[in-house]
Amino acid sequence: MTPASILAARLDDLLERAQEDTGAVSPVWMDDLRAVVELARGLDPYLESMSTPESPALAELARRTAAEDWNGPSGHGVLEQEMLSGHVEGQLLKTLVHASRARRVLEIGLFTGYSALAMAEALPDDGRLVALELDAGVAAFARRCLDGAPAGARVDIRVGPAADALSALVEAGETFDLIFVDADKGGYRGYLDTALDGGLLAEHGLVVVDNTLMQGQPWTSGPSTVNGTAIAEFNAAVAADPRVEQVVVPLRDGLTLIRRVTGSHA
Repeated sequence: MTPASILAARLDDLLERAQEDTGAVSPVWMDDLRAVVELARGLDPYLESMSTPESPALAELARRTAAEDWNGPSGHGVLEQEMLSGHVEGQLLKTLVHASRARRVLEIGLFTGYSALAMAEALPDDGRLVALELDAGVAAFARRCLDGAPAGARVDIRVGPAADALSALVEAGETFDLIFVDADKGGYRGYLDTALDGGLLAEHGLVVVDNTLMQGQPWTSGPSTVNGTAIAEFNAAVAADPRVEQVVVPLRDGLTLIRRVTGSHA
């Protein structure tokens, strides 16, 4: 459920309603509506087709995630397949790791490991990715998937509350070239503050934050969910933070790329 997919679905619905009552809409308006529907509906498939294909290991991980009943007997609760980062976002993350020449990556919010594996595939042989996951069952699922992937051994999974794990990493003096945040939305601001103030982000490091468009809720006038409100507040806080520069990328449900401004260390 991304702004682009929601827009495409709503336009499809408008087209269907217009076709059912052709007398209410002129042929010219119908042609325009069909063109807009084609534009919206075709964007995501085109991005998929023009991006480098995912590796066999990533495709297998996506298949296994899709085959799992996340709200069934396994008892995962509110988790769902759509939480998977997916092909295009995974390719962007992989490209960011390559371009930044990252050797150490931190992921806050693992789910089944797609984004972790995508980034791990871009790491050098001695590179390392530390992935934090709250749900022990999901972490075990991810570990099984990663163990069958060539780059899976580069991923170190740590289970438990992210705040506790981050505190331990700060205490250990760990630093990371890239930090990917895709966890509980209400925790985003605290995670960013810990990365910046706790020294987790390397001097020229990059923070990548997922879901910062949150289905369009931060800027539309409709009702907002708890997550939508949390993201709107996070985005506003980042935009007003003199320690950083950032850009919001409208890919899938939004990615914000954040870098520390030179001289802004705590």
